[in-house]
Amino acid sequence: MGRCFAGGLVIGLVGELGAGKTLLVKGMASGSGVSDPNVVTSPTFTLVHEYEASMLFYHLDAYRLSGCEELTALGFDEMTSCESVVVVEWADRVRKIMPDDTLWIELTAVGETSRRLSCSAGDDFSRRCLAAMWAQVR
Repeated sequence: MGRCFAGGLVIGLVGELGAGKTLLVKGMASGSGVSDPNVVTSPTFTLVHEYEASMLFYHLDAYRLSGCEELTALGFDEMTSCESVVVVEWADRVRKIMPDDTLWIELTAVGETSRRLSCSAGDDFSRRCLAAMWAQVR
């Protein structure tokens, strides 16, 4: 994915269990400059993983959260206000607190090894980031 991520980008991932959300995050982390994407694992039980790259890369999992208040208690506002990339798995569970300019990616299994990605961008910033991502994969 090259260096298509910009500080301040928030990505909300939506998809059923096993849809490939964490695998997609590994690719995003690699594209952000995380030196070993194999260290990227699901934060289901730790809730937040932070990786050093060309900028901070936060990987959160909202699956086990009871609501938006718990996400706020984890420091979500601080994470999204700095020059970092923030990716939230199961973001539909905390949609109310996600920024208006969130880049939403929904993963749907269409076969054992095939996925369909549906993307929507909240504003000009997330649209530019989405366009840069698609330019890298074409």
